Amino acid sequence: MLHLRLITPSDKTDDVVRLIEKTVGTTHLVVLPGTARIPAGDVVMCDVAREAGDELLSGLQKLDLDTTGSIAVENIDLSLSKRADQAEEDAPGEGADAVLWEHLTDATHEESTLSVTYLAFITLATMIAACGVVLDNAILIVGAMAVGPEFGPLAGICTAAVQRAPRLALRSLIALLVGFAVAMVVTVGFSLFMDAVGLFTEARLEAERPNTGFIYAPDWFSFVVAVLAGAAGTLSLTSAKSGALVGVAISVTTVPAAANAAVALIYSDTNQAWHSTEQLLLNLLGIILAGTLTLMLQKWLWSAQRKRSAA
Repeated sequence: MLHLRLITPSDKTDDVVRLIEKTVGTTHLVVLPGTARIPAGDVVMCDVAREAGDELLSGLQKLDLDTTGSIAVENIDLSLSKRADQAEEDAPGEGADAVLWEHLTDATHEESTLSVTYLAFITLATMIAACGVVLDNAILIVGAMAVGPEFGPLAGICTAAVQRAPRLALRSLIALLVGFAVAMVVTVGFSLFMDAVGLFTEARLEAERPNTGFIYAPDWFSFVVAVLAGAAGTLSLTSAKSGALVGVAISVTTVPAAANAAVALIYSDTNQAWHSTEQLLLNLLGIILAGTLTLMLQKWLWSAQRKRSAA
């Protein structure tokens, strides 16, 4: 269940209440006339089943409540109420499958912002992966993949494509490109330092690497895994099952490929650098393609569900 707290201008309160009452899956409606101060107006609160949330939010936006008042949404972790149970039963579909498009857009907007924290995480992940490729240590590679924050901008690009949000697409693309560029430049400097102190050597990089050799060997399996991971990651975002993102993070070779390319550059190994870059681009393409198609499919399915419910 979701809890909505609305601030409505007094002349729109009746319309808002009627919209809530006619939306299947809502309950616990409370109206507090004249209690809001900034902005001035009435406070309206209600609970709504997650699967009916997007329909209600869209209706509230059509009433311009997002510009003339306020719309706040919270997840309800526990609700002991027969009315809430009935509301969930009446609402069409399953809550786990529901997509809150405004929440998704807001979440991806935050995760795809180019910030100091984002740059720190992707740079640290790339440097950890650099140690992993030189040592042929799969544990370090997995750790770097889990630390990397690059799925946020990738999800932002997918969401922007489906929601037709060019600003979000540009913001996400900048975060992705600048993030990897900064991370690789810093990792090149880090690798030069490690080489100077004798911890990185060209012999180690060029040696047989059974645990990490796949990083610079792109093939169709790489693309297939990226597509599957992109779909899984997108579903984890839309269904609020964020735990699945950890599995996605450690299944796609993006950060390690960037790290391998950076280390290979300091030893002028253009072959490894190029193939690592191919691996990186192939995986990014697969994730974006699968994520976008997954969101398009979900949007179509929920649109069809709404039409059946209206009928």
